[in-house]
Amino acid sequence: MPETNNANRNNRPGGAKWRAAIYDIIFEADTPAGKYFDILLIISILLSVLVVMLDSINSIREVYGEILYYLEWFFTIIFTIEYFLRLICVRDRIRYATSPLGIVDLVAIVPTYLSLFLPGSQFLLVIRVLRVLRIFRVLKLVHYVSEAEMLSKALRASRQKITVFLFTVITLVIILGSLMYLIEGEENGFTSIPTSIFWAIVTLTTVGFGDIVPQTPLGRILASVIMILGYSIIAVPTGIVTSEISFASIEERKKAGPERTCAQCGNSDHDSDALFCKHCGTKV
Repeated sequence: MPETNNANRNNRPGGAKWRAAIYDIIFEADTPAGKYFDILLIISILLSVLVVMLDSINSIREVYGEILYYLEWFFTIIFTIEYFLRLICVRDRIRYATSPLGIVDLVAIVPTYLSLFLPGSQFLLVIRVLRVLRIFRVLKLVHYVSEAEMLSKALRASRQKITVFLFTVITLVIILGSLMYLIEGEENGFTSIPTSIFWAIVTLTTVGFGDIVPQTPLGRILASVIMILGYSIIAVPTGIVTSEISFASIEERKKAGPERTCAQCGNSDHDSDALFCKHCGTKV
């Protein structure tokens, strides 16, 4: 959180007061105006995505097509103004324009203008839903970054095990698919080995499209084995990642040092750098 605030301060514009005021409203969620702006922006984004979705339904477009068209241009103009205000009030415009959120902000308005030359491209505007990521700033979910880092570490630590698991599954479906091709044959819908492998993948993952069904007793027995095997296999990657998360959590607790309990209220849920109890305010 302090790093985010420092980055915002470094990007704060100099010069005219009106630019600084706009910056506080658009980029600072700590102020009342900034919070209201973000909430209104998120509502506008969700409404604009809803408009695009409704416009893709023929029955609704035939009746309300003109209204949806004007609504789409209304939201596009609003977001265009907002995008240029962001560019105006930041100190480093190139840095903002090339940042992930800056690119999403631009991509969110381009399709409507492209639709003037390429009909149908306006449906790409569902990309706007990515802008709702700004809700992380409104709700202060930055506090959960440490948990996200822990999950990331667990995934990185388990990547070799997951890779071995995936290669095992791939080998398994190739063997099982080939066996099913030999057992059932083309007359029962298993027209080739790739088709049979696709069936094995669908069955092993318990998806079960039902487009191809074994007809022979031996084929049904093999299908039953694959189904039961699928249930046991699903739990493997979950167990691998869970064990790594547990290990990462233990390591984090070791780094945090010994547990500190508040003498006043008995609370032990403190951050590693906390000086006072978050419940009663007593020094810990």
